[in-house]
Amino acid sequence: MVEGYYIERFINLCSKKQIILWNLERKDNITLVADIDKKEFKRLREISRKTKCKVKIQNKIGLPFVVRKYKKRKIFFILLVLIFLLIFSLSHFIWNIEVECSSNISKDEIISLVENEGLKIGALKNSLDTKEVINKLRLERDDIAWVGIEIKGTNAIIKIEEADAKPDIIDDDDYCNIVADKEGVITKISAGNGTPLVKEGDVVKNGDVLIAGYMEGKYTGKQYVHSIGEVQAKVWYKNTQKVYFKETKKEETGNLENKYSVKINNFQINFHKSIPNFKKYDTIETTEKLKLFSNFYLPIEIIKYEYKEYNEVPVIHSVEESKQIGIEKAEEELKKEIENKEITDKKINVRTEKDYIEVELIYEVKEQIGIEEKIVF
Repeated sequence: MVEGYYIERFINLCSKKQIILWNLERKDNITLVADIDKKEFKRLREISRKTKCKVKIQNKIGLPFVVRKYKKRKIFFILLVLIFLLIFSLSHFIWNIEVECSSNISKDEIISLVENEGLKIGALKNSLDTKEVINKLRLERDDIAWVGIEIKGTNAIIKIEEADAKPDIIDDDDYCNIVADKEGVITKISAGNGTPLVKEGDVVKNGDVLIAGYMEGKYTGKQYVHSIGEVQAKVWYKNTQKVYFKETKKEETGNLENKYSVKINNFQINFHKSIPNFKKYDTIETTEKLKLFSNFYLPIEIIKYEYKEYNEVPVIHSVEESKQIGIEKAEEELKKEIENKEITDKKINVRTEKDYIEVELIYEVKEQIGIEEKIVF
């Protein structure tokens, strides 16, 4: 800060002597605030005497002043150096493994496989042979079409493309029968090649031959062929549900308690010693790994235990309500089995007991039941 009646002359002399001032701000007629380099400050003494202005330092900014300020705080610098050394050391290890794949592939199984090949938490990055791990995964799993492993920071990312499931294909030159893959009643049979062994209305079981892989002629005799044909049948799907007239239902009270633990590698520290003050509660456990950056994980996990209190409330169903609950549950269970299939009939059987009702839901479905089976001599 500069104070005096000749501030304009002060600025002109600074400019003449090539002393750089920046962020100039005129507070009033006799006060000026400006920034100046540390090395140039001593040169202001001669100018201040000539202009009869007073120069004061209001604030010191920059790394040299920070270093000087903490020069005597040796412990602080030692700790700072140790932290940097620790972070540098940790950066050479794997502290997190991510698996990017479809829901049909178990991530836990993949992690278990790669751990056997050395790719695990705490593994030294330089010692990893990712190509060997990839080859092992492809050999062990037929459902994997492509595998890629990328190491980012302390994070290992395993990317997996699922292979399309291929049915067992029988070569056109092989002799084969067409057999039933489930029980049903034949509604239609059409043989393009081979000999039909069943007719409409016949009841067949799983494994029964529907179209045999041979043809017989009066003069040619018995000749084996690759059966070709279409077989439709009525198939029944059923599901049984038991619904009690008296049940208990959970009702959350809204009360909850949170408790925490810290896990450093395999060592866990619990910050709680007592159990929740609830008689009945559900426990939800979540784990979060600490990281400095997006892919720089640390071997530290924060574990949160959320305890939610609930009361058990008795619920009484009427016979009709119990029946409807049973039907809805059975329908939910059968949805996946009969998806995209033609439903021709629906039947509900109900058996009422003293304490419960038993509901049996049966769907009659029309579908193809024939599959190829190679003839082995």
